[in-house]
Amino acid sequence: MHFSVIFRVLGVLLMIFSLTLLPPFALSLWLNDDHHHAFLIAFAITFATGLGIWLPVHRARHDLQTRDGFLITALFWSVLGLFGSLPFYISAELDASFTDALFESISGLTTTGATVFTGLDFLPKSILYYRQQLQWLGGIGIIVIAVAILPMLGIGGMQLYRAETPGPVKDSKLTPRITETAKALFFMYVALTLLCALAYWLGGMSGFDAICHAFSTVAIGGFSTHDASIGFFNSPVIMAICTFFMFFSGINFALHFFGWREHSIRQYLKDPECRFYSAWILVGALITITYLYFTGTYGFFDSLMHGSFEFVSVLTTTGFGTADFSAWPTFLPFMLFLFAFMGGCGGSTAGGMKVMRVMLICKQGYREIKRLIHPSAIIPIKVGKKSVPDRVVEAVWGFFAVYIISFMVMFLLLLATGLDFVTSFSAVGASINNLGPGMGDVAAHYGNINDPAKWILCFAMLLGRLEVFTLLVLFTPMFWRR
Repeated sequence: MHFSVIFRVLGVLLMIFSLTLLPPFALSLWLNDDHHHAFLIAFAITFATGLGIWLPVHRARHDLQTRDGFLITALFWSVLGLFGSLPFYISAELDASFTDALFESISGLTTTGATVFTGLDFLPKSILYYRQQLQWLGGIGIIVIAVAILPMLGIGGMQLYRAETPGPVKDSKLTPRITETAKALFFMYVALTLLCALAYWLGGMSGFDAICHAFSTVAIGGFSTHDASIGFFNSPVIMAICTFFMFFSGINFALHFFGWREHSIRQYLKDPECRFYSAWILVGALITITYLYFTGTYGFFDSLMHGSFEFVSVLTTTGFGTADFSAWPTFLPFMLFLFAFMGGCGGSTAGGMKVMRVMLICKQGYREIKRLIHPSAIIPIKVGKKSVPDRVVEAVWGFFAVYIISFMVMFLLLLATGLDFVTSFSAVGASINNLGPGMGDVAAHYGNINDPAKWILCFAMLLGRLEVFTLLVLFTPMFWRR
């Protein structure tokens, strides 16, 4: 591995990240909320550290190898999570411990949306904006910026793109050059954010709330500027807008790019993963709405609005709320929670195992049933009209196995810290799926659980955001051998 280039890249990324502390700093100055010093100190520390890492190796010139890309991606999220916690830790009003500050930062950057803070309605707007901005950058923006800028510095970017991009197929490009791919993804991300903010504003949100919630909606993050989340606005129009953009942001951004370029929805209708994703949202929402209505939990209109909103929010791993779904009757809370394991489409900002993997697992299961009847038959697995190589199916099953084993180990560790069964189960699931809200003691926030549990959940959030293998590969001896 080329450690000089790795440190050079990391230094550049830290310096770029430090610049993102300037908008909340400027907002704090403008509003005179006395928090500008926290952002200024955090900016100085982050920029100076990045510069100190970059200067000794700034002349290093090597192409990144695949292993370098994995290490940089893991360092990218963990180091930025550490430096992103500085404003929370320095702020006197928040009075956050180091563990809480780090938890909030990693939760934001990984677009998990699990928070340890309460009383959001009374926090300074600069802090609230910074939380939302972390999610927006974590969703897709900052990695795309990095991939677009690094080639200009003589560093190949495709290794980073392959290591970070969600989904089982990681080598596809929207355009022939990786820089153009990064620009295309970033353009779609910004355009969708602006459209979402405009829709929220027209729907009745203030300009500040519209921008902040657009950041976390398109990033599939779930952070809000209010303790009651989207329920604070008590508006069916805003709920409908949020539901649409959560659903839309859970679709592969490559489809958005092709749909925009061709000015057609045919790409969405033809894509098997998008159809599978849409079908399950329709089925799950109908079950939720029907059960809420016939159990007398809500009237028909409220069942329609709350049921569809919460189901889309949980399945896409956004984590916004208008009601406490964990208090819904009988099996509904667990049904919704289990759907979060599927998550959104590959190539989206959603968490979970991704729809493509779940679809391939279902197809493989069905193939095994048919093989019991016809043992000698050659039965290919197809996605659309294309056959999927057995190597890809094996990789998906391997991912599924490691995902579940990782979940089980962290679940047992949380039980060992003293948390109850439901809290431990839902906290790990919500973290590794980058969902946010759970059940039990973490239904509203994570502030009351113990510090060892928070550290375990920080690892779970990173594991989910980096899709397990990208992080776990660093713990194998083979990775570090020449």
